[in-house]
Amino acid sequence: MTFDAEAKMQFLYALRSKGVTDRNVLSAMEKFDRAQFVRGYFADRAYDDMPLPIACGQTISQPSVVGLMTQALRVQPRDKVLEVGTGSGYQAAILSQLARRVYTVDRHMRLVREAREVFEALDLNNITTITGDGSFGLPDQAPFDRILVTAAAEDPPGPLLAQLKIGGIMVVPVGQSDTVQSLIRVTRLDTGFDYEELRPVRFVPLVEGLGKDA
Repeated sequence: MTFDAEAKMQFLYALRSKGVTDRNVLSAMEKFDRAQFVRGYFADRAYDDMPLPIACGQTISQPSVVGLMTQALRVQPRDKVLEVGTGSGYQAAILSQLARRVYTVDRHMRLVREAREVFEALDLNNITTITGDGSFGLPDQAPFDRILVTAAAEDPPGPLLAQLKIGGIMVVPVGQSDTVQSLIRVTRLDTGFDYEELRPVRFVPLVEGLGKDA
């Protein structure tokens, strides 16, 4: 199956039915064939609204969750965005259409390498891919206007909160188990942080250190 007109229409309808209504987010997601980010046995399921396994024991999130997280981030055209958890690269590609610059970091060298290959094939020149421990962010590039975390932490990580600009937003799954997690939007204020609970989600855990392949 290819991302033809009919498949694209069904894909966008499914996104809207799950609450993805921001026109800019929908337009960004319409530009990318999710099959380009899914390899092997599960490639035929790329257009289903479900998470799928990728290399290194990770997953590519279901499109509706990608859309809802992107929508919650409220990315502006001049923003510098940090993504923690590159995974397949699908989320970073969508962010690249909304932001000025995207930095994406993953603890697995293989995932970073494969995502970079897809970005180069798609001529996405405003994405910088880095192998590293994303739980500590990227201090050398901070501060960031937006931070998106695609793995669940027990609490919003302190190093990432510290790398947000005043007025910046971080969207992060928070929970102490893989079955009870909430998507949280954190806004940095002059006087501290504002926390808003958005919806239940389920993500792989945020793990410190580098993967075995790094």
